Amino acid sequence: MLNRKSDQCNSCDNCNTRSPLFNLLNEEELKVMNTGRFEVIFNPGENIIKQGTSASHLIMLTHGMAKLYLEGIDKRNLILKLVPAWKLFGAPGLYTDFRYQYSVTALTESSACFIPSDNVRKIIRSSPDFAEGLLKHCNQNNADNYDRLVSLTQKQMPGRLADVLLYLSKEIHRSIAFNLFITRQEIGEMSNMTKESATRILKEFETEGVIKIETKTIEILKMETLKEISLHG
Repeated sequence: MLNRKSDQCNSCDNCNTRSPLFNLLNEEELKVMNTGRFEVIFNPGENIIKQGTSASHLIMLTHGMAKLYLEGIDKRNLILKLVPAWKLFGAPGLYTDFRYQYSVTALTESSACFIPSDNVRKIIRSSPDFAEGLLKHCNQNNADNYDRLVSLTQKQMPGRLADVLLYLSKEIHRSIAFNLFITRQEIGEMSNMTKESATRILKEFETEGVIKIETKTIEILKMETLKEISLHG
């Protein structure tokens, strides 16, 4: 883990990796956001935030990929989503119990920008456009989590795993063929099953010709079939 300010991100007003939400702020508001801001580089596997700790900052991933997950009972994790660059997280703790509601861990070498929560709350009070944008961001996250809840509680294991593959293809990689930077264990944690069950169902999908697996690469060969499995799983 390394603290730094990159050459491309010396301040919020000229940052080329900032969230589109920051385009809603004027020069003075950007200066407020920049006060006390710092950037950190993370190696794969390092925690960016820890569930239950003080929500001292709103965080934006500026480079890389991370996983956002709940730490459950008996050290079982449930991955809610993957976090690509430009995405914000840490907002739920701003006005609830002032603690992070989940953990976020780097999957690849990543960098994240930490903005003091007090500064964010100050801008929320002064900028209706930013407040509305952040509210929309939180509402979209809630809607996505509701969809995940239905998948995890009402679908059988093949349907849940199909949902994960469709999510990786459509939302993360935007391709029918993609390199996996998550492990079989993490695939299981995304679909609420064990590593062994995830590995077995992936093999079944491959045997049935739905997907093709080569080392850490997955290619979806029958997209409509995978959608059917997701729909009726």
